[in-house]
Amino acid sequence: MDTPIVDFVRRYCQSDALRLHMPGHKGTGPLGYEALDITEFAGADDLYAPDGIIRQSEENASALFGAHTFYSTEGSSLCIRAMLHLAAMHARQIGRRPLIAAGRNAHKTFLSAAALLDLDILWLYPEKSDSYLSCRLAAEDLEQALHRAEELPAAVYLTSPDYLGNITDIAAMAKVCHAHGILLLVDNAHGAYLKFLSPSQHPMDLGADFCCDSAHKTLGVVTGGAYLHIARTAPAWFAEHIKDAMALFGSTSPSYLILQSLDAANAVLSGEYPRQLAELLAFLQPLRQRLAAQGYRLLGDEPLKLTLDAKAYGYEGTELAQLLHQQGLVCEFADPDFVVLMVTPQTGTEGLARLERTLCAIPRRSPITVTPPTLSRPERVLSVRQAALSPSRYVDAACSEGYILSAASVGCPPAVPIVSCGERIDRAAVDAFAYYGITSCCVVEDMK
Repeated sequence: MDTPIVDFVRRYCQSDALRLHMPGHKGTGPLGYEALDITEFAGADDLYAPDGIIRQSEENASALFGAHTFYSTEGSSLCIRAMLHLAAMHARQIGRRPLIAAGRNAHKTFLSAAALLDLDILWLYPEKSDSYLSCRLAAEDLEQALHRAEELPAAVYLTSPDYLGNITDIAAMAKVCHAHGILLLVDNAHGAYLKFLSPSQHPMDLGADFCCDSAHKTLGVVTGGAYLHIARTAPAWFAEHIKDAMALFGSTSPSYLILQSLDAANAVLSGEYPRQLAELLAFLQPLRQRLAAQGYRLLGDEPLKLTLDAKAYGYEGTELAQLLHQQGLVCEFADPDFVVLMVTPQTGTEGLARLERTLCAIPRRSPITVTPPTLSRPERVLSVRQAALSPSRYVDAACSEGYILSAASVGCPPAVPIVSCGERIDRAAVDAFAYYGITSCCVVEDMK
């Protein structure tokens, strides 16, 4: 597969042109890659109105993913805001309010988008949850929630895979949504590679209408590179308006370093990557079995995550992560309960063998029986927008009970809100703040 953006920039670098345009470094500098860092001048195309090399590259990505695929140089956060904007436009077109039903473990970007777009939220709660990071919903749960709802939402928003590696049955969820005339939006930030499994487990192949992927999280793309996908079966106006939706929230100075990385990824993904991924998965399954035999309890069903229940092995997650760090192994995430390790084909069998040796050298201890706090269901007092735009102040989290949360900055790491903007902080939330080491929170001023 060709790489039009990469080729254009390389030709430009070799042309010895005098750079009388931004950026200010003029192609030289201490980091060594400045020559590749260009801006949107003639021939370089325009990310939000492409008709040249960027359009060609996005068409390549679209062919790979079997969808209308568009680039973001600002991660999945930009994609989330754009697809929610289109969902809100769709709601008004069909005579509904911009009401979105969302799994409670949505990233805080979802809340910032709700504030900016004045969306109303119908939170979807699981029957049982072992962490704020998870929201295990089945199609039956969604069907019941829609049946109980006073009005149907315009869209359902799900996070899958979640941070602990749990994957929702997107195909079943899509059937429920479409039976009710509801769009399905999926935050697939951690699952771009799912397209390249055999068979594909990517949301766009399972019935989602919109989906975002953080290419940088699991593919060989530099930080900030992401995709926004729209189903080919969706109304044509979604794809026609998507660039306007992204431009509403995105920078007018997209990173060409990130665009080149996304462009180069197309050649990799259309080449050896599926084989490399299959070889890695064949190595990972026996590794999981050996770690389980050692006494580790592994959670989740996402193929490229190793999520360890640290307490079952006798350690808090942060303690186990520190032991790994001392041996030069840096984990993706750790909290009091879990350690999340993310691997890709670039990790290599030698890297996985090193991980296994290090984990097996850590002595097993008696399990820790302290469990995570119960998922709170706070009372909603204000809309997300009202709360986020109200005068606010910071208070001690330990003394915050009864206040109304203003900013979505009180997240269970990594960035899953314990309380949503506009909700009253209850005792369960205060306990969760303490458990996760949150010491302050932003609340609506003069409201309690």
